Amino acid sequence: MKEAMFYERQDNRKVCCGLCRFNCLINDGDRGICNVRENHGGTLYTLNYGKLCAEHVDPIEKKPLFHVLPGSTTYSIASAGCNFHCHHCQNYTISQVTGNSPIRGIERTPQEIVTRAIAGNCSSISYTYTEPTVFFEFACDTALLAREAGLKNVFVTNGYISRDALAMIAPYLDAANIDLKGFTEGFYRDIVHARLSEVLDSIIEYRRQGIWIELTTLIIPGLNDSDSELQNIAEFIVTNLGIDTPWHVSQFYPTYKLIDHPRTPVPTLRRAREIGLAAGLRFVYEGNIPGEGGEDTRCPSCSSLLIKRYGYVIKSDRICNGSCLDCGAAIAGIYR
Repeated sequence: MKEAMFYERQDNRKVCCGLCRFNCLINDGDRGICNVRENHGGTLYTLNYGKLCAEHVDPIEKKPLFHVLPGSTTYSIASAGCNFHCHHCQNYTISQVTGNSPIRGIERTPQEIVTRAIAGNCSSISYTYTEPTVFFEFACDTALLAREAGLKNVFVTNGYISRDALAMIAPYLDAANIDLKGFTEGFYRDIVHARLSEVLDSIIEYRRQGIWIELTTLIIPGLNDSDSELQNIAEFIVTNLGIDTPWHVSQFYPTYKLIDHPRTPVPTLRRAREIGLAAGLRFVYEGNIPGEGGEDTRCPSCSSLLIKRYGYVIKSDRICNGSCLDCGAAIAGIYR
C-alpha cells in the first residue's frame, strides 16, 4: 500500500478523498466508490499502486486516438478499479472491484514501465482499460519519467478527475480520449451512476489545460441514440471545444449488464456522423465497424483522403508535418 494523494482528514478518523468528483467521505476501515482507496485510521491509502492488471503494446488508434502520432504504438497499462459502474463496461472483469476484494496484479515500477515502452519501440504510454484516475499516483510517477525519456502520455478516461488532480498531471499529459457516454443526466444516473454536468466540466477543464482531447460516444440503441441527444453532443463540442475536436461515435456490443440490448445498427452510426458534420465538426469517426469508410481522415480544406484506415491499421498516410500534402492546410493534432 502507498499513502494516497488528494485527501483531507476529518473528525472520527474519517477522510474526504478529493481525487475525483465524487469526493467520497470514507469511514475508518472503508473504501471509496472505486474500491481501491482505503482509510486506515484516518490515513487514506491507494491499494493498486504498481499492480498492473493489464499491460500491452497497442496501436494508438485503439484508444481511439486518430490525431495523435498516427500509426505509432503505445505502451498500455492499467491497474484494477474504476469510480464508475457502467452497465455496459467492456472491461468489467478488471474495472469492477467488489467489496473488500484484495487488489492483485503484476508488480511494476514507473521506471520499468518507461524502460519497457522504449524497448517496445512505443512513442507513448497510455493509462487505459480501467480508469487512470483511480491509479493516479502510479500514473503520475510514470508520466513524469516518460516525459523525461521523450515519450508522450495519454489518458483514456471517463472524465471524472478532480480539477486539482488534473492540474497536477497536466504538465506531463499530452492527450486524452474522454468518454462522453450520453447527454442526459438520466442516462448518467441510471447507466453510469455519475453526473453528466461533472463530466462536461471536466472535459472543458482538460481543454483549458492545453491537453489534446478526442471524445468517444458508444451509441446504445434506445438509451442514448436519439437525434436530439446526438445533436446536443455535437453542439457541445463545437461550442466548448472547437470544430477540430475529433468525435468517435462507436458501435455498441451487448455486454455485462446490457446483454439484452442489440448491437448498434450501422445506419445509426452513419446518422450520428452526419449530425456531427452538419453541426460543423471537421472530424467525426465511426468506431467498431472496420472497412465501412467512417474511419478515414479527410482534409477539411480540400477534402483529400489523408489517412485510410481499416480498424487499427493505417493503409495510407498523406499528412506531412501536420499538413495536407495536397493543399498544405494544417490538420489539428499531434504529429511527429
